[in-house]
Amino acid sequence: MHTVIDSPLGELTLVGDGEALTGVYFEGHRRRPAQETFGPRVETGFEETARQLGEYFAGERTRFELPLAPRGDEFHQRVWAQLAEIPYGETRSYGDLARALGDPALAQAVGAANGRNPLCVVVPCHRVVGADGALTGYAGGLDRKRFLLDLEEPAEARLF
Repeated sequence: MHTVIDSPLGELTLVGDGEALTGVYFEGHRRRPAQETFGPRVETGFEETARQLGEYFAGERTRFELPLAPRGDEFHQRVWAQLAEIPYGETRSYGDLARALGDPALAQAVGAANGRNPLCVVVPCHRVVGADGALTGYAGGLDRKRFLLDLEEPAEARLF
């Protein structure tokens, strides 16, 4: 089942299995599954997810507390678990995540798994940057990635 909510980044499609959130997708999301795989559109069942996303976008929430069930192989699951551990307002490189997984040579594989994260925003793949701190690919587009990183920047670090 799925629903669509408005956000400061455009419409977000929320997908669930009745027990947990399985997907959060932007309009134009790269690697977005086919719409028919989302199940029927519903008007109820995603209130808590919508509430927490609203709090996040308002700057009132730094961590999501939702039942999650992303679908992916074991390696993807391990990478997504690492993403979930990146603190609000901080970034990590693909190499950092590869080292955390025990093999620095996995940086490219980490990047591929990061790009397949089905729970954008909630599992913060936007917090992963290049080794030099540069913004790199984001399934929702670099403008959305910049927006999310700016949103999480501490107020005292903002100049204007």
